[in-house]
Amino acid sequence: MKQMKFVLVPDSFKGTMRSTEICEIMSVAIRDSFPHADIVSIPMADGGEGTVDSFIAALGGKRVPLKTAGPYFDTIDSYYGMLSDGRTAVVEMSASAGLPLGGDNNDPSRATTYGVGQLMLDAARGGARKIIVGLGGSATNDGGCGMAAALGIRFFDANGNGFVPLGGTLADIARIDIADKEKALEGIEIITMCDVNNPMYGKDGAAHVFGPQKGADPAMTESLDAGLRHLAETIKNDMGIDVSNVRGGGAAGAMGAGMIAFAGSTLRMGIDTVLDTVGFDSLIGDASLIITGEGRIDDQSLRGKAIAGVAARAKKAGVPVVAIVGDIGAGIDAIYETGVTAIFSINRAAAGFDPAKSKSKTDLLLTVRDLMRFFSVVTEDRDGVT
Repeated sequence: MKQMKFVLVPDSFKGTMRSTEICEIMSVAIRDSFPHADIVSIPMADGGEGTVDSFIAALGGKRVPLKTAGPYFDTIDSYYGMLSDGRTAVVEMSASAGLPLGGDNNDPSRATTYGVGQLMLDAARGGARKIIVGLGGSATNDGGCGMAAALGIRFFDANGNGFVPLGGTLADIARIDIADKEKALEGIEIITMCDVNNPMYGKDGAAHVFGPQKGADPAMTESLDAGLRHLAETIKNDMGIDVSNVRGGGAAGAMGAGMIAFAGSTLRMGIDTVLDTVGFDSLIGDASLIITGEGRIDDQSLRGKAIAGVAARAKKAGVPVVAIVGDIGAGIDAIYETGVTAIFSINRAAAGFDPAKSKSKTDLLLTVRDLMRFFSVVTEDRDGVT
């Protein structure tokens, strides 16, 4: 008798359920029909809040607490994750530079990524040989200069005075000196999870697209954009690195560009980072079914999000994929070509977001139970599996 194996790779249902919660609910529903099934849970992380916990849930490990600078240099209780291998650390930018940490007084011209650098440095000194940095939910627009300063890179103004640049003072940078960059980071692989394609500056850049969400008015937005343009020119002149047109360079207040220039990092889609880290391709070889999902599936789901990324790999392995979602949008026919076998919505009655949110956990449980009832009949009829 073949043992059933289910691999769960859901993204969060934004504003409703975390990916870890979804895995737990799905597991309960699966056990109702397949009590002895092998269930592998891989809660998805997009780089923002919850990224550390998602990796720990998938691979084991622990949170490492650390006092760092907050987005406005106040000392806060932050953390990063050290995975069970003892060599891989996960840093989520939002843990020390997140927008919610500023309360009602957010100002991207004054916010810093200094705390992110402190987390990275502590992880390196703690034995990490690989650091995954998740970008998302930031309060900042400093191009990663704060992070760089925490790592020992020095910035000088036209009078030769050293300072830690902020979003509003990037234009004051006259020289960048990397001579004293911390040696602890040498030889460490640094991967940055980045799911946006915005360039560093310009009408599609960090300041114009994300600045207003962080409290920037039109005048500040223009000033922030000019500062990022100046930073890119200075990086090119002093470090020989051109980050001006890098896809994703504008992510998280141009932290994407800063991670490349100051940390020697590569930018990767979040889904690919997670799947490679957990060894997804080897995990699914003997899987009976893969269940993925997200809050809404639409034509945007084809552009590197969890469902498309999971389905593409599953298709190569010949494993069926079911997507469990909240809402189904228009223009999704092409998603089936990526490897998705079927899509099911958990919404059991027509309702707006708030009513649907209140019963989303129960609806998810019932939907997966129905799927398992159907799957058990199909597999039993086919080969006697129970």
